Amino acid sequence: MRVLPREILRAPARGVGLFGLAVAGLALVGSVVALLVYGDIFLLGNLRGAGNGLARGILAVAAVVIVVSLGLPRALTAMRRLANLTRRLSREWCGVPIPEPYLLPAIEDSEGGSWSWSVRALGQAATWRDVGWMFLAPIASPFLLLPLAAPACLGWFLSLPAAQDSKPPALLAALCAATGAALYGGPWLLRGYGMLARSLLGPTVQAELSRRVRHLTETRSESIDSSAAELRRIERDLHDGAQARLVSLGMTLGALEQVLGRDEDEARALLAEAQGSSVKALAELRDLVRGIHPPVLADRGLVDAVYALALDSPLPVEVSNRLAGRPPAPVESAVYFAVSELLANVTKHAGATRAWVEVDHGQGVLHARVGDDGHGGADPALGTGLSGIERRLAPFDGALALSSPAGGPTVMDLEVPCELLLPKTSSS
Repeated sequence: MRVLPREILRAPARGVGLFGLAVAGLALVGSVVALLVYGDIFLLGNLRGAGNGLARGILAVAAVVIVVSLGLPRALTAMRRLANLTRRLSREWCGVPIPEPYLLPAIEDSEGGSWSWSVRALGQAATWRDVGWMFLAPIASPFLLLPLAAPACLGWFLSLPAAQDSKPPALLAALCAATGAALYGGPWLLRGYGMLARSLLGPTVQAELSRRVRHLTETRSESIDSSAAELRRIERDLHDGAQARLVSLGMTLGALEQVLGRDEDEARALLAEAQGSSVKALAELRDLVRGIHPPVLADRGLVDAVYALALDSPLPVEVSNRLAGRPPAPVESAVYFAVSELLANVTKHAGATRAWVEVDHGQGVLHARVGDDGHGGADPALGTGLSGIERRLAPFDGALALSSPAGGPTVMDLEVPCELLLPKTSSS
C-alpha cells in the first residue's frame, strides 16, 4: 500500500472516529442487555404480590415477551446500522471494502411484522457476527489512537518544566522516533483494522454463495427483460423505418414500370425517387446495426470505439488507454454502451467544458472512468440513465461508482471482472 502524506494527516482523526464508533457499538449491546435483564427484573418485582402462583407465572411470561418484543427489533436494527456504517467507513477510510452479508432485508423492506423479522434475524449468522464485532471492536480500536497519542505524549514531555539536563537526549530522540513511526503507521493501522472488521463483518462462504445465486437470478431476469425490450425496439425501428422505405421503393418501382417507355421525364423522376428511398433505407439499416453492435467496436475493439465516441462528442474528450488486449465481446459491448451513455449525460446535463475517459485493466478487472469538469450534483434518482447502466453491467458482475459533489468534478467509475484476450503475436 502506498502511503500518501494526506493519508498520514487524516489517519489520527479517522482513528478517533472509528474508536468512537466502536464505543457506541459496545454501549448499544450493553444497553440492550441491561434493558432485557433489568426490565424483566423490574416487571417481575412489581408482579411479586399479584394473585396466586399461576397468575404470577403467566404475568411474568407476558412481561418478558413484552420487553423482548418491544426492544429486540429496535436493538437489532440499530446494531445492523452501526455495522453497515463500519463497513462504509472501512471502505472509505481504511481502503478495505466489506460487502453486506445479510440474506435478510432490512426491517423496513421485509414482509411481516417486526417480531417475525427479529426471529429470522436471530437465525442469521451475520447477526451474531455483528454481535461479535461489537465486542471485538472496543478491544482493537484503541490501537488506532496511537497516531494521536504519540504526538500528545511528546508535546507533554517537551512542556515539562524540568531542567533541560533532566531530559536525556536519548529519551527525547526515542520519543520523536516513536511519534514519527506512529504517524507514518496510521494508514497501516487503519488498513489492519479494516481487514479485522472484514473477517467478522464480511459474508461467510455460504452467505456469499447465497448472495451470488440471488444476484444471478435477479440479473438473469433483468437480462431477459432487457433482451425482449431490445428485440421490440429493433422490430419497431425496422417496421417504422427501413421496412416503410422498402415498401415505398417497391411502389415507386411499380409506378416506374407503368410509365417506362411512355413518359421519359416521369420515369426519370420516379427513378430518382427510388434511388433516394434506397439510400435512406440503407442509412437507416446502418444506424440500426450500429445501435446493435457498432462496426468499429467489432473491427477495432473497445479503445478505438471510445476514441470514435470522443471524436463525435461536441465536448473535447481526452482518452487514456492502458489495455494490453481486448476484453470478451459481450463485456466490450456492455462497457462501450455504458461509456457512450455516460458521455451523452455529460453533454446534456453536466454543463462541462471538457471530459476524459480512462480505460485500463488490473487484477482481473476492467476499469473505465468517465469524468468531467461540470457543476456536479449527479443523482441516479433523477433519471439520468445511471440505473440503466447498472442494469447493463449487472449480468457481468459489473458495478458503477459515482462521485459528483456539488460544484464538480463528476467522476464515474465502471468495473467489470474479466480477463483480457491478449493480441496474437507473430512467431518468427
